[in-house]
Amino acid sequence: MSLSHPLPRELTRPVHVGGVQIGGGAPVVVQSMTCTDTADAQATLAQVCALAQAGCDIVRVSVPTEAALEGFRIICAESPVPIVADIHFNHKLAIGAVEAGAAKLRINPGNIGDWAKVDAVIDAAGAAGCAIRIGVNAGSLEQDIAERDDLT
Repeated sequence: MSLSHPLPRELTRPVHVGGVQIGGGAPVVVQSMTCTDTADAQATLAQVCALAQAGCDIVRVSVPTEAALEGFRIICAESPVPIVADIHFNHKLAIGAVEAGAAKLRINPGNIGDWAKVDAVIDAAGAAGCAIRIGVNAGSLEQDIAERDDLT
């Protein structure tokens, strides 16, 4: 499909992921994700560098364990692009990822735990200037909400 003019874009608030601006009139940003074990920092860095060479502006990395968090620290320090920490279920890993240098967190409050844990993650990210993408999907909704909205 060829367009003779660009599609209209909504004016949004700019958010910075490291040195990369998303929204606020900035060009569209390309993001991808690694598929290596993040605990293997060198293999993950090789993928990050390959993605950056292919044109990615931001790369997302899964941080499912403490071992992955140690690799994540190295990846953030040596990456040519900002790194997003993809966190599920463990708010301490999210806070650790911020401390390790994450430019952005990707979390789902429904699987992080209670609101005190979510607040702790938000506070850590805010203090570090780390962006957060907060999302929810049907799989993480409380059962009564999912049934009410027929999402089961």
